[in-house]
Amino acid sequence: MIRLEAGDWRAELEPRLGGAVLSLTFRGRPILRPTPEGADDPLQTACFPLVPYANRIRRGRFRFDGQARAVGATPGFEPHALHGVGWRTAWTAEQVDAHAAVLTLRHDAGADWPWAFDAEQRLVLSDDGLSIVLSLTNRDDRAAPAGVGLHPYFHRPPDARLTLAAPRVWLTDDLIPRALAPADALFDWSGGPSVADAPFVDNAFDGWTGEARLASSNGGAVIAAPGVDRVHVYAPQGADFVCIEPVTHRPDALNAPDGEPSGLVVLQPGQSLSLSMRIGAPPEPRA
Repeated sequence: MIRLEAGDWRAELEPRLGGAVLSLTFRGRPILRPTPEGADDPLQTACFPLVPYANRIRRGRFRFDGQARAVGATPGFEPHALHGVGWRTAWTAEQVDAHAAVLTLRHDAGADWPWAFDAEQRLVLSDDGLSIVLSLTNRDDRAAPAGVGLHPYFHRPPDARLTLAAPRVWLTDDLIPRALAPADALFDWSGGPSVADAPFVDNAFDGWTGEARLASSNGGAVIAAPGVDRVHVYAPQGADFVCIEPVTHRPDALNAPDGEPSGLVVLQPGQSLSLSMRIGAPPEPRA
């Protein structure tokens, strides 16, 4: 386990558990949901990387470059594939000091993803909070589809309110997008509603400003993902967390109709894709 410290901030990382963040606190207050002691499932952690794609691939099947591909279902999420391979793989710590760490992953082409790639997370803790830059480089000798994202579980007090401006939401069947609709067709976060008032949400929002704020009586968090206009919100009813996930593409983008701007990109050999996220604390009110 790796521990980072900077000012009032503390973070713990575990490269071997999907390159995950285990905890993030500010003045002893949890910003991200803490990982239980002895956890061995990345879904129990505070944050993990999504690479080389985010969210679901319908039935683990798609076509690319004229060929049918199958990556198989993710155990526990059948019949779909979920979140890529990075979160289920041990990462390597390359550089570590008191404030920062670089975690890397080298993936060889296989049944779970047919293209070779390198991935890297640069995590820096400062007086302003935690910054994560996730990058993916196509190491294959063929063009490859690609997408990245981050999956933070924010601590959610009972009175938490989420402000997130995104005008459109993907409505789903079996958690697979079926139609793009105005945000209020599901739940509009732009006015800062109570998370407790939301229905079950596990949906991608489109046209995001790249900023979000989680507020509560004991503080909250601010989230920024510059240049990212898609975010996935996972807000189970009654949970002690809410996920605000910056992503480069919508779920099941590999099966999007031709011509749809799904956000999925095609990387030529040697090309890279990256995404950054900053997590901070809201400014304290003036006395």
